[in-house]
Amino acid sequence: QVQLVESGGGLVQAGGSLRLSCAASGSIFSSIHMGWYRQAPGKQRELVAAITSGSTNYADSVRGRFTISRDNTKNTVYLQMNSLKQEDTAVYYCRVTYHMHGDYWGRGTQVTVSS
Repeated sequence: QVQLVESGGGLVQAGGSLRLSCAASGSIFSSIHMGWYRQAPGKQRELVAAITSGSTNYADSVRGRFTISRDNTKNTVYLQMNSLKQEDTAVYYCRVTYHMHGDYWGRGTQVTVSS
């Protein structure tokens, strides 16, 4: 069983930056998918950014502003968010998937972007 704990969320003005962290209780080295998802009130959860089998992909709405990265030595996944917009306001969730050892989600961290 792997536990994921997100941190780094908060209140920021439009145009500002935040860096989210997702710390895993186990190794992320063998994961096949690591992603950040978000869910705004009244909307479905959506993929924001992911590293899947070594390839990185981003939602069109965040490409060029957000960057996902990983640090295997710290078992941590990051999401650097720049040029934040009000429409980025949501709860952000981390997800890590292993080929043979299951699929895990964190509890989320709130990001609120004010005008």
